[in-house]
Amino acid sequence: MSWPPAITLNGTHASLTPLSQAHAAELAEACAEADLWKAWYTSIPSPDQVSHEIDRRLALQKTGSMLPFAVLTPDGKAVGMTTYMNIDAVHKRVEIGSTWYRKSVQRTPLNTECKLMLLAHAFEDLDCIAVEFRTHFMNRQSRTAIERLGAKLDGVLRSHQRTADGSLRDTAVYSILAHEWPAVKNGLNFKLTEYR
Repeated sequence: MSWPPAITLNGTHASLTPLSQAHAAELAEACAEADLWKAWYTSIPSPDQVSHEIDRRLALQKTGSMLPFAVLTPDGKAVGMTTYMNIDAVHKRVEIGSTWYRKSVQRTPLNTECKLMLLAHAFEDLDCIAVEFRTHFMNRQSRTAIERLGAKLDGVLRSHQRTADGSLRDTAVYSILAHEWPAVKNGLNFKLTEYR
């Protein structure tokens, strides 16, 4: 059996369910909102490429390197995607990444709760020793969100990847270690109380 196995994670503000083509139409609508895919410092599919992106993520799942989720609102509408990626089953490490949400749910409790659910599952159920987050060095919004989670900057991989336009991306690498999880969990739970 592959590690980690597919699972649905349920919260108050969001649910994470295994990604499938059944989510394609709603996700195409989600990324069309505010032309999210046009941001140069991130990789969000255009509405006409959502189905292809779902296929790409599902193919990576078959190789054991990714576990993709659709992000659903309480009414069951798909509003984004997230993944466990760069999965290292031997050393029990995962990266939470390739995450995006439609504009109208950004900066709401949805993201905080999704990260709380993914981190809790990684540390408490999968017994991970570390969880990583990576983002473009220039993506200040993403870096701020990662730092607000309680992740610490491990370093910057300079000229790490080529972007879709051919430019070179410096990648900021963050992590949360298993012994840091209790404090991070308390912080995330406290942040969720701010939305009540």
